[in-house]
Amino acid sequence: MHPHPPPPRARRFVLGISGASGAAYALRLLEQLLVSGAEVHLVVSDYGRRLLRDEAGVKGLSLDELLPGLVESAVEPHELRRRLVCHPIKDVGAVIASGGFAHDGMAILPCSSASLGQIATGAGANLLCRAAMVALKERRRLIVCHREMPLSHVDIENYARLSLAGAVVCPANPGFYLGPKRVEDLVDFVVGKVMDLLGVEHALKTRWEGRRGQPVGEA
Repeated sequence: MHPHPPPPRARRFVLGISGASGAAYALRLLEQLLVSGAEVHLVVSDYGRRLLRDEAGVKGLSLDELLPGLVESAVEPHELRRRLVCHPIKDVGAVIASGGFAHDGMAILPCSSASLGQIATGAGANLLCRAAMVALKERRRLIVCHREMPLSHVDIENYARLSLAGAVVCPANPGFYLGPKRVEDLVDFVVGKVMDLLGVEHALKTRWEGRRGQPVGEA
């Protein structure tokens, strides 16, 4: 008898947060990935933890501290907590640092120039950078959302290295053509773009639908 095939697993993503400004982006992306039903493996650098504290008042990495509003509104908060797995930044032996750990993509949002450089040169010694380098070698989707301006020549060269290695360089650069009315609209634009690149359906207002053309023969 042939063994029964294993049941399909839920979609699984790795989210890295480093120390560039943009905590609102990171938290919104985490929320949307969890709302989509995905399992999220979170790794936050030391400066990323400071970023979350300084910009969002987040002092810990439990779901209740990261997204209290989502937990309060959830029908099954225990299920949400189960699907968020937090990994210590120094634990380079964690599963997300292994090529055998199958996932559907990794996003680093925001990504600092320091993390950008470490990943581009293969010199990263922490779990965030190791996981990103593993995603590259396994040819899995890696979205790098660098959030610095202006760019140094070093940054530009690192962009090129990562792009040639297979990463998608997606600067946190919101568009204004949808007529944003709130800061949250700009956050959703960037997060929606990352969700699109990861292949995750969402309801965020991010896409330009264009103007309908006129039928042939009409002025």
